[in-house]
Amino acid sequence: MRIITGSARGCRLKTPRGQETTRPTADRVKESLFNILGGKVQDRCVLDLFAGTGNLGLEALSRGASSAVFVDRSTAALIRSNAVLTHLQDRVSVYSGDVFAAMAQMAAQQRRFDLIFCDPPYHRGLWEQALTAIDQSDGLMDRRGIMVVEHGADEMEVPSLHRLVRVMNRRYGHTTQLSFFQWRAYLEEAGS
Repeated sequence: MRIITGSARGCRLKTPRGQETTRPTADRVKESLFNILGGKVQDRCVLDLFAGTGNLGLEALSRGASSAVFVDRSTAALIRSNAVLTHLQDRVSVYSGDVFAAMAQMAAQQRRFDLIFCDPPYHRGLWEQALTAIDQSDGLMDRRGIMVVEHGADEMEVPSLHRLVRVMNRRYGHTTQLSFFQWRAYLEEAGS
């Protein structure tokens, strides 16, 4: 696994041994994701939930994001190591622990992010829970923000949302899909 482009282009990231708890985003899926986002990464504050190796957030930093917060229960040391490898550590914060507790803490601190990546293990209900938490939160995602969720190709049911709307969905083979969410109110405002 490597950083595709930007200041850390070509840098190979460390991965955890065994890979039992971490399923890194495939390079072709990551490349497609960042092609879709295009210039919406530049100068953005990023939140990488269930960050694993830090692959998505570090790619965003390499492409010009201003800062990234990574949250993962078991790979905080690995994320820090990969941040050093890519020379991006000055723009990185890492939370080690429960993703939902970290989200609640950051919401209480009124932290706002322009771009949120959510890439939990598939088939455990975690992406649905994180999406619902963002939908119900008055914080975390900026009003013009984008949330990108990576989930299993067979995980079709999006939870009932009141304020977020899925604006795009892409499928990659038989295993993966990406769903992009934005605030309904912002989209309505921008469309008028």
